[in-house]
Amino acid sequence: MTLDLRIFTEPQQGATYDDQLAVARTTEELGFSAFFRSDHYLAMGDGAGLPGPTDAWTTLAGLARDTSTVRLGTLVSSATFRHPGVLAIQVAQVDQMSGGRVELGLGTGWFQAEHSAYGIPFPDKRFGLLEEQLAIITGLWETPVREQFSFSGEHYQLTDSPALPKPTQSPVPVLVGGGGPRRTPALAARYGTEYNQAFPEIDAIGPRVRVIEKALSEVGRAPESMVQSVALVAAVGQDEAEFSRRAAAIGREPGELREHGVAGTVGEVVDRLKALEADGIQRVYLQILDLADLDHLDLIAREVRPQLG
Repeated sequence: MTLDLRIFTEPQQGATYDDQLAVARTTEELGFSAFFRSDHYLAMGDGAGLPGPTDAWTTLAGLARDTSTVRLGTLVSSATFRHPGVLAIQVAQVDQMSGGRVELGLGTGWFQAEHSAYGIPFPDKRFGLLEEQLAIITGLWETPVREQFSFSGEHYQLTDSPALPKPTQSPVPVLVGGGGPRRTPALAARYGTEYNQAFPEIDAIGPRVRVIEKALSEVGRAPESMVQSVALVAAVGQDEAEFSRRAAAIGREPGELREHGVAGTVGEVVDRLKALEADGIQRVYLQILDLADLDHLDLIAREVRPQLG
């Protein structure tokens, strides 16, 4: 199996819908398997984030109609942003609109400032929210048509839901991420089709893959039933000068990018990706921070991807 490369964007840093559409269509045209975006409402760092945030699932609904083949998803939606019944309806609808191309990444949420900025509650303990949301969303989708779904938990109660609409896919791929030592792997093994490591230290990736494989074994799942993925910042150059220019464009130091990301010249990036594959990673989300630089995606598709097998 060839390592799967996906494009992952951070539109809260400053991107219109049209900016995202241009990247999504380029992603599709170049043959990357998916376009994913973050789910945030506030820019991070020193950037102004103009013209302002775009809602992840509203954006994906538009992209569902404005693209044809590329898969679409969130890395990751925050359990604090939406009630699970509403999110189940949204994702099912966007999946229908796309012809069955949607994937749901769901996490606890972590960025307190964006909650304060837009009046969204941010409880101190959020793992229980995530756990119940995964149970509810998958439960609603799995309930047979003309049957009802009920749920009584600490955070959410659903009574006699018709559990509609259904997504086109059965099941919708569900991505779970997080760094907890026990609860997160167990949650991923119970509900996930994919486990994602978001911006880990490179030497921690292989050991974490083994942790997830152990959690799968404990619930009787085969390791191959879970896609193991990682999200890392990408900055690639045909030569050192081009790489340095791309690093400067996103405000990062070349040495730091090489240490923590998929970064450097083409040969260096191929070596990093092959090393990730050797660690058990099957899919890499390339975090693209300069959405105007579509030539960057072309370089990765033309020079890097063919060397991966």
